[in-house]
Amino acid sequence: MTDNQTRTELRGETAAGQSTESDVQTCPECAGKIVTDSETAESLCAECGLVIHDQQIDTGPEWRAFDAAERETKSRVGAPTTPLLHDRGLSTTIGWRNTDVHGNQVSAPKRKKLSRLRTWNERFRTRDSSERNLKQALGEINRMASALGVPDPTRETASVIYRRALDDDLLPGRSIEGVATASLYAASRLEGIPRSIDEVAAVSRIGATETKRTYRYIARELDLAIPPTNPIEYLGRFASKLECSDETEHLARKLVKTAISAGVHSGRDPVSIAASALYAAGQLTNQQLTQKTVSEVSNVSEVTIRNRYPEVLAATEEAE
Repeated sequence: MTDNQTRTELRGETAAGQSTESDVQTCPECAGKIVTDSETAESLCAECGLVIHDQQIDTGPEWRAFDAAERETKSRVGAPTTPLLHDRGLSTTIGWRNTDVHGNQVSAPKRKKLSRLRTWNERFRTRDSSERNLKQALGEINRMASALGVPDPTRETASVIYRRALDDDLLPGRSIEGVATASLYAASRLEGIPRSIDEVAAVSRIGATETKRTYRYIARELDLAIPPTNPIEYLGRFASKLECSDETEHLARKLVKTAISAGVHSGRDPVSIAASALYAAGQLTNQQLTQKTVSEVSNVSEVTIRNRYPEVLAATEEAE
């Protein structure tokens, strides 16, 4: 065996020993729970007191802050990277204010120089067509997400889906707005955010037909494991907009669960099931809910509600 092979094996054994020691989750003596003492920087067993690790490195800041303003003043790092920006927030942005560090207005020559610097900075941030494409698409996703009240984690998921579609060359022949809209709807489905495809298409710059076609294409090509939508996810939002009582909302959830158990939701729009169950619950609790008001809130036609709610009630009667 050569010296190089021996050194390699020794390094492997040392690395394996270090990873095994750092991955300890229970006490090697009594299999008790491992706890960390922040004052002594030690990891020890809560049962027998055996010290597992000592002199741990504190990766936090060396300063303390007691409020948000003090924390922002003492912090010496920038914002974290985010997929919501085309460059993940790693580039520099020149502010629009033409003032110096003391807040005084700069001279006219310096204003012209700052204007040229902003222009070149913007050009360097989007140097090729793919970056310009990504910048436009992520801006569109943020605009639609703000209109729909979608949280930031879902926006990040939508941006990741769009990046995957761009990397896999799925955009030729399709509009940027269409793929961005489909990515946002797919992210909403994956994150369990109750937004129907018609609601997403309503705030988009393209029609509902193209949105549905692009969504099916993106989901198929990227092999997205999108779960089926549960009608219960829409009940809370609809009940809040209609100012329903807790009794009505509770009964509507019960009706939806019964309808799902009976298979009434199979092959039907989950939004229509939720709207029909809410209308039926309003009738049973003597709350003044009309088909027109439920239709306006849920964006489901009155005819659909009128045809669907008897099926929901029939499923409940059969279950009883």
